[in-house]
Amino acid sequence: MKTGKTPSTGQTRLRLDETALEAAKRSLEDGAVTPSYGPWREDIIQLLNDALATEIVCTLRYKRHHFTAKGLASPKIAEEFLVHANEETAHADMIAERIVQLGGEPDFAPATLTERSHADYDGSLELQAMIRANLVAERVAIEAYSQMIALIGDKDSTTRRILESILAQEQEHADELSDWLTE
Repeated sequence: MKTGKTPSTGQTRLRLDETALEAAKRSLEDGAVTPSYGPWREDIIQLLNDALATEIVCTLRYKRHHFTAKGLASPKIAEEFLVHANEETAHADMIAERIVQLGGEPDFAPATLTERSHADYDGSLELQAMIRANLVAERVAIEAYSQMIALIGDKDSTTRRILESILAQEQEHADELSDWLTE
């Protein structure tokens, strides 16, 4: 996008960058990736791959907690753990799809998932410890997504919107877990 002064009024006008539009007509094998992604595409793919690892670890943690939760309140909470696990899986799918759209490769390598994840896996067996571990992980995810959104800013509006939608759901999870912790 370019700006320029209008000769008659001297006001700044917005104009599309014709050179970038012409460049978009080339390199068709790049799909949706156009020159406007600039030097940030690889960094965004790396951020997304780390978020993908986080979502996979969160899915695994929630699934373990779903199957191992015991106690009077556990049936209701265990079912919610499964709901959260499925939502984390949906987040991972959205992120992996976006990585591919950006011309990257989603990293599902099991050997490095916990190293790349922002959140920790947890093997707690006590219900309150499970809730606490999941709340900590959701708070970490909220912080990570907030930082990613700020870093990406206007560099990639599609990725930013995806992350904003995931962030909103992570905030819902944290609120729910916080309520359970105080009950």
